[in-house]
Amino acid sequence: SSGINAEWPLRPGLQILCLVAMERPVSVDASDIRDEKVKVLKFIKPLDLDDVVLGQYVGNPDGKTEDSKLGYRDDPGVPNDSKTATYACAKLQIDNDRWAGVPFIMKCGKAMNERKAEIRIQFRDTPSDIFGGNCQRNELVIRVQPNEAVYCKMNVKSPGMTFAAEESELNLTYHERFEDIDLPDAYERLILDFILGTQTNFVRTDELAEAWRIFTPLLHKLDAGAKCPVDYPYGSRGVAAADEFIRASGFKFSGTYKWKAEKK
Repeated sequence: SSGINAEWPLRPGLQILCLVAMERPVSVDASDIRDEKVKVLKFIKPLDLDDVVLGQYVGNPDGKTEDSKLGYRDDPGVPNDSKTATYACAKLQIDNDRWAGVPFIMKCGKAMNERKAEIRIQFRDTPSDIFGGNCQRNELVIRVQPNEAVYCKMNVKSPGMTFAAEESELNLTYHERFEDIDLPDAYERLILDFILGTQTNFVRTDELAEAWRIFTPLLHKLDAGAKCPVDYPYGSRGVAAADEFIRASGFKFSGTYKWKAEKK
């Protein structure tokens, strides 16, 4: 199958989670960094069926291309009764002193409305709000691809005489800030690391073992048919039920923020 079930322990998202949540390593040596990544994984309990939302894309009759009108099961190499997931949203809990009670949401999918990889850290609401509930939550976003950037989505006072608040950002887009520098893509960097013998960005055996420990019980249940994926249209944001799943975890999505196109 070409779905994402068996890929979960190997996906870059889990490594990114470790890099976000790990404590400061003793040094920038590869062994010290990977030691801290493994410590994070050891605090994560194995996932169960209630910790995930699964989906499988179907053809979108309003799609603009022929591919968008075809679903996963329309592929000649896929059985008509396939239950392989092409979308997954999972909630992981890191049960240590720093992150206890903070949900980590991982989402990945195929045939989505956009292709991107990012880390989104949402800050909680302030205990008191003097703006009458008109402020959205602040977020720190690290966009890995495409168009690498780090920006803080925040509420600012609207220009002029009003005291209304609106959403804006503090933006560090790499290709704008570092115009004269050639930024290698991910695989260029990995190939160079391999040639130089630098192991920082590669998964160590014990890290991989911990990743499989987290996902294996869930994968066995999915293979047994304990949970079936829900249909979602090609080119959409994914399974609609995932939005409620994420909201129940404490995340708030307003949909009011609009990223302005970079100046050329």
